[in-house]
Amino acid sequence: MTDDKPSTAEPSTAPLTPAQSWDARYAEKERIWSGNPNAPLVRETSDLPPGRALDLGCGEGADAIWLAGRGWRVTGVDVSRIALERAAVHAREARVADLVDWQWHDLDETFPEGDFDLVSAHFLHSHAGLDRDRILRAAVATVAPGGVLLVVGHCGMPPWETDPTPDMALPTPDEVLASLELPDGEWEVLRSEEHERVQNDPEGRPVTRVDNTLMVRRLPKG
Repeated sequence: MTDDKPSTAEPSTAPLTPAQSWDARYAEKERIWSGNPNAPLVRETSDLPPGRALDLGCGEGADAIWLAGRGWRVTGVDVSRIALERAAVHAREARVADLVDWQWHDLDETFPEGDFDLVSAHFLHSHAGLDRDRILRAAVATVAPGGVLLVVGHCGMPPWETDPTPDMALPTPDEVLASLELPDGEWEVLRSEEHERVQNDPEGRPVTRVDNTLMVRRLPKG
């Protein structure tokens, strides 16, 4: 039996989960990002010997694919299944699919297992809410002796952002370093700086933005 009366229930006002929010973002276009690896990743890791890498917030896979192309075995993690599906396609096109393990994680809830020689977190900011400090401390625990953690972030919101999220974390390198709570004598700071880059705004006009990089290395045992 069916009830033909119109529903009087109020529409759901529950906030989107991070997965729903980012899936909606990726569904807007066939490609969100440029497809090129992030410049700080290229600059800071080109001289590192290939090993095991973890890419947190891998998006459509450009960083993970670039690393795989240089011989790294990469675990690429994202909360958007749409992004991961695209990343897998791009990896096959680049003929590095056998070197990348794409994993879905809501990093506020679960974290990939294993030890890594490189853990990369580029622009791990989210409008959907994210306990960034806790996630980066979890990342610290996965860095193998002699391995590095590379954290790159924005220093501020882009000038075209009309509705900035007030609680989005945009810390300085020193604030990121303090939040990691690294044990004394077990880590060294390789890079802690701000730097400019040019990015096109939504209208295609070049805009100069300021980002920051923190790179720390876990000292080898003994």
